[in-house]
Amino acid sequence: MKVELQPSVAAGQLNGASAQWNREAAQAIHDLPFNDLLFRAQTVHRENFDPNRVQLSRLLSVKTGGCPEDCGYCSQSSYHKSGLKASKLMEVERVIAEARKARDAGATRYCMGAAWRSPKERDMDVVVAMVEGVKALGMETCMTLGMLNLGQAQQLKQAGLDYYNHNIDTSERYYSEIISTRTFADRLDTLATVRDSGIKVCCGGIVGMGEEKADRIDMLVTLANLPEPPDSVPINMLIPIEGTPLGEAEPIEPIEFVRTIALARIMMPKSHVRLSAGRTAMSDEMQALCFFAGANSIFVGDTLLTAENPGEDKDSALFRRLGLKPMEREAQ
Repeated sequence: MKVELQPSVAAGQLNGASAQWNREAAQAIHDLPFNDLLFRAQTVHRENFDPNRVQLSRLLSVKTGGCPEDCGYCSQSSYHKSGLKASKLMEVERVIAEARKARDAGATRYCMGAAWRSPKERDMDVVVAMVEGVKALGMETCMTLGMLNLGQAQQLKQAGLDYYNHNIDTSERYYSEIISTRTFADRLDTLATVRDSGIKVCCGGIVGMGEEKADRIDMLVTLANLPEPPDSVPINMLIPIEGTPLGEAEPIEPIEFVRTIALARIMMPKSHVRLSAGRTAMSDEMQALCFFAGANSIFVGDTLLTAENPGEDKDSALFRRLGLKPMEREAQ
């Protein structure tokens, strides 16, 4: 039976074609009957990816805590009493040793994060050495260091950085409810700097922070309407952390989370949609629905920056049950 949609939804948008999205068009798809939405998302997914392959990334915090930003969800903010102590920037040799373990365990991309508003020039040589060392292992490299200027982005590009993560977190409307020390425009400016330097963009957001459905849709509209949609789109489910302003936030309803994944897949058909933070709170069945809805990337390992993450044994068991296999590294 043919699925009838609102007349306002352009045909090109239904097929995942590159077009300017608006909330009305995106919401018409988001609000489809659940089975129709998943069918459409899986169809788009199969047109662009192997449906039974999932890209594996590993994330390491190379500098933890003491961040001068006040992001309401973050345990690393100096504004919050989460009990997390600040650490110094990790030594290059240790980072490379951890990356080697991740590679040998099947990860193809290694992501390094530092709790900074932006990197200081005195730290750039060490950061560059981390990128070069991980790249020499044959892995894809990704970093998240806060805001960058063009010179820093160009340094990272020259070192071999493949991806830069800088999430917009939520909609422009809701953004100021979560963060006051950096504007939504600041986020977009950093994305433009990264893109102009030739580094691939990794950008997504967090759901379950008390936002409305329209905010989740608007967040995806912003991402899909960038000059180039992000190559990777991490969708994080909030992990409430004691001592942060969102420490007692009500969790997002699971079906609504799956709808967000499906909409991201349809709106950004060629992007890797990453089922990111929050998987420890998801049942195997919820994760399976997310994979069916088009998620094709996860973080592996026991920790995700400072939060818990399902261990590799649990992920391997789930992959066996679902017939999923790790995605091989893309040719450079």
